[in-house]
Amino acid sequence: MNQRYDAIVIGTGQSGPSLAVRLAQAGRKTAIIERKRFGGTCVNNGCIPTKTLIASARVAHMARRSAEFGVLIDSPVNVDMALVKARKDLIVKQSNEGVATWLRNTQNLTVIEGHARFEGPHTIRVNGDLLEADEIFINVGGRAAVPDLPGLTEIDYLTNSGMMEVDFLPQHLLIVGGSYIGLEFAQMYRRFGSEVTVIEGGPRLIGREDEQVSARIRDILEGEGIHIKLAARIQRVEKRDGALVLTVDDNETLHEISGSHLLLATGRVPNTGDLGLETTGIQTDARGYIVVDDKLSTSVAGIWAMGDVNGRGAFTHTSYNDYEIVASNLLDHASRSVADRIPAYALFIDPPLARIGMTEREVIASGRRALVGTMQMARVGRARERGETQGYMSVLVDAETRKILGAMLLGIEGDEVIHSLLDIMYAGAPYTTIQRAMHIHPTVSELVPTLLGDLKPLQA
Repeated sequence: MNQRYDAIVIGTGQSGPSLAVRLAQAGRKTAIIERKRFGGTCVNNGCIPTKTLIASARVAHMARRSAEFGVLIDSPVNVDMALVKARKDLIVKQSNEGVATWLRNTQNLTVIEGHARFEGPHTIRVNGDLLEADEIFINVGGRAAVPDLPGLTEIDYLTNSGMMEVDFLPQHLLIVGGSYIGLEFAQMYRRFGSEVTVIEGGPRLIGREDEQVSARIRDILEGEGIHIKLAARIQRVEKRDGALVLTVDDNETLHEISGSHLLLATGRVPNTGDLGLETTGIQTDARGYIVVDDKLSTSVAGIWAMGDVNGRGAFTHTSYNDYEIVASNLLDHASRSVADRIPAYALFIDPPLARIGMTEREVIASGRRALVGTMQMARVGRARERGETQGYMSVLVDAETRKILGAMLLGIEGDEVIHSLLDIMYAGAPYTTIQRAMHIHPTVSELVPTLLGDLKPLQA
């Protein structure tokens, strides 16, 4: 059966549902297609479930530290992983079902469950039906990348998706990948009670960060008992005597690392391989990401790509911003662009790392004259009161324009405080706007003006 729509949205990740509802409310006959779970990665195996698990792990961690605060817990702190998972599942279910209900209750919007595949630039086959629309929006997201490791196909392993089904405590969790996903799971499971080893092929953790940030994060994680192996290239994976054994080349020396479970956290790949894009003329890059311009249009007129699949951002907030850009341009006659977006993201270990704008390495490479302000979290009253003084804050400023170029906050509540600096950047205001502001005491934010009042030339 052939069905004609004004607009079709493929995928119910962060940007898809909001756009579909907006299009339907604007009078366009709209269809949204989902092949598996409503809400995409964030709702089902990304932000919401992982941060729920992190919250449980933090409670366990603070319970073990209770004596530092004068609170005595008589019995050892035990974690019931089945209950931890049940709490996570309930929160995910609420979000998942909320998205589905919202879409199904929207007038002028048809919800279709099934696998969508292009059969032409504006023709899609799903469940045997042929759908057509002049406007199509691709929001199919990505999935965990699985490295080509000898022996991997012969063993059981976990990715971020598989970790959502774990309702037990791994005795020794081996994590391949020392970046954002891997480090969050590493600290989480260490706090639950597992022995944890992180194996990273690069010379340091989270290689996109400045070296001093990577080093400080390593210190924090090792301080909690997490084993970290850097510059370690895995030669083989095998199961031996009931254990998983990784043969690792560490500076040309072969040795073995044994554990009970293996988590692969080596990046993401887009879900474009089974979309039938070869029938459309839509251009993809060497990694399979759909190529888009700054308005998120693909190489085919009338087709847009949003979220992780376009390679222009790998976060829930960038996906939602994609929706805002597309909707504003199409329906509000605005002129919004991805080029206007300031990089912003966080690593949700404890304490969190928050990053906006340029890194020190990027500023130095740009050749511009810059100022830098740095402050240790041990100087922050809120951090001392909470007994969480790890980390530091750093802000970069253009010496000529006085505008903020970037900032890094590694410390308690840094993921919230960073937005005060981000908003100043979006306003195009000089750093003195916030440096002269009066903030509330005692908070972390009150030290931002102090930080900006002690800027020094950035040395290459």
